[in-house]
Amino acid sequence: MELVIGGILLAVAIGVVVFVVLSQADEKAVVRSSLRQLEGYEVENVRDQELLVPFAERAVAPVMDWLTKVGRRLTPSGYVDNIRRKFVWAGVATADGVDRFLAIRVITAALVLPVFLVIFVLNPLGLDGLLKLVITALLGLVLVMGPDAWLNRRVEERQRDLQEKLPDVLDLLTISVEAGLGFEQALDRTIAAVPGALSDEFARMLGEVRAGASRADAMRSMEARTNVPEVRSFVLAILQADTFGVSIGRVLRAQSDEMRIKRRQLAQEKAQKAPVKMLIPMVFCVFPALFVVVLGPAIINIKESFK
Repeated sequence: MELVIGGILLAVAIGVVVFVVLSQADEKAVVRSSLRQLEGYEVENVRDQELLVPFAERAVAPVMDWLTKVGRRLTPSGYVDNIRRKFVWAGVATADGVDRFLAIRVITAALVLPVFLVIFVLNPLGLDGLLKLVITALLGLVLVMGPDAWLNRRVEERQRDLQEKLPDVLDLLTISVEAGLGFEQALDRTIAAVPGALSDEFARMLGEVRAGASRADAMRSMEARTNVPEVRSFVLAILQADTFGVSIGRVLRAQSDEMRIKRRQLAQEKAQKAPVKMLIPMVFCVFPALFVVVLGPAIINIKESFK
């Protein structure tokens, strides 16, 4: 009973201390936020001036900058430009996205040696022999190649989304143009009706045109940002229609039919690949269990008969 009472009193004391510390930290945070809102406020104490800066800028930002510099030095030439292009294709518009990616690459690469030491020296899972080597190699590959695989996955998902949405967007765009709207007004109507990555690219293209760029340059920039063959074909068709004076509605109708056929062919191609992809799990997962169920009793009976 005395131990229980002592434990309760100790827990209450710890809770009171934590509450006091958190309340003081909350009050300091409120005071700092209020001081940041005052215009022309000057703090004479250097330490107080540094504390007015958010914690992320004081502690996290210098570490991320240092990791980014290390990543730029260790990566081969052209790697950073390739990553920047992939970020554009993935639709990641953050200015410091590439720097954060390089910092994460340095962190994951630095974790390879600790993981190796933990598995081979401490061995908390009790592994031995070839299994230990295989698990270490798999974890090392995940840490080294994981960030690049994640970025490539983001690019593939966005490009697949653009390919699937393009025929529907072109249908609505064709109907709007044939109803009497101009090309830009039809794009506005389509952007408002069909939200998504493709509509965002069209909206950015319209913004560039209204900012003073030519339609050809804006559409070529959109094609470079997407890196999708179907979008490239659409851009080239529109530019040729503008150059030779062909009707936009007729070109859009032809492009809509062509993109719909390509989407159907892509779906058929994936359906044809499905049996081949299913063969691997069937061979290594389904067939062994099936052989055990079918041939197991026969093998046991043969063994008993030979006895």
